[in-house]
Amino acid sequence: MDQHIAESIGRPDLVRLDDRLVCLRFETMKVVSALAAVRHLLDTGAVRRGDTLLDSSSGIYAYALALACHRHGMRCHIVGSTTVDHVLRTQLAVLGATLEQMEPCSDLKLDQKRRVERIHEILVAHPEYHWMRQYHDDIHYLGYRAVADRIREATGTEGLTVVGGVGSGASTGALARYLRAAPRGPGDVELVGVQPYGSITFGAEHVSDPEIIIAGIGSSIPFGNVSHELYDTLHWISFDAALAGSVDLLGRHAVFAGLSAGAGYLAARHERERAPERTVLFVAADTGHRYVDTVYARHREAAPIADLAPREVIDQSQLALPWSRMRWNRAPAAAPAAAASALTRASSQVI
Repeated sequence: MDQHIAESIGRPDLVRLDDRLVCLRFETMKVVSALAAVRHLLDTGAVRRGDTLLDSSSGIYAYALALACHRHGMRCHIVGSTTVDHVLRTQLAVLGATLEQMEPCSDLKLDQKRRVERIHEILVAHPEYHWMRQYHDDIHYLGYRAVADRIREATGTEGLTVVGGVGSGASTGALARYLRAAPRGPGDVELVGVQPYGSITFGAEHVSDPEIIIAGIGSSIPFGNVSHELYDTLHWISFDAALAGSVDLLGRHAVFAGLSAGAGYLAARHERERAPERTVLFVAADTGHRYVDTVYARHREAAPIADLAPREVIDQSQLALPWSRMRWNRAPAAAPAAAASALTRASSQVI
């Protein structure tokens, strides 16, 4: 029996959609990483019960950290993006978390920059606060070890392709690292990352999406937790294509999931068709409730997914909407992202 609701929320479902397509479905994925990170900090004495944990978030991590703090008797302070909605604000307030929300801003890079600046201001005023650094501290990998073990037991690691949003780097990166790890052997695990156009992480900042950037799977600043050398293939998927994927995922398989899941589902179906001998698992990081008005209410606009296919490119200069695919071949990061990743690995090695 679970001792706290966060443990239940963080436990994913494995749903076989057909003989070679599996959905790893979370209610709120980042609860997995937040719970394990806070537990590790307590166990190592880096923080104590009653301390304040601080971080920036566009939404989902704020809820996850608030739940982890509630579970372990900590205080929670969030500097939130303009995208934090009324439902989440209300939940955070009742959970006892402090939320400072940025003023409305259409520029994602500026929004992230302002949040980071505010974090530093708070730390100057409150040096006793612990900054969680969800984008840069690899303690956020830890919670995915148990998830990887479940996947290994259910599907094995021979001929397994894992597909999901890159985001902060913790989820798909951790799954691949643990699935490939000794002593059970690396098996044959390929990792396919999904990115929105406009994301700097894998060099797509020069291509903008006229709709919106899909929240949570890209970034306008380098993230230290992204290990570029773990990824075999990348898909860049637009809002319109992800919308079509989300609608088809619900209509065909009754899986009500977020926009990033729709993007991952599209990429996973394509990878399955390219390699009929492999099992393809994709990550659905959250439910579709946040996207009812922006995605599901527009279901009649959704293109049939049979009409969608990626443009194969050999470098980022060829990227084009609505969908592009490129072999990454576990290459290292370009200079800015590499510097951030190196700094993280030098300061925090807990995996």
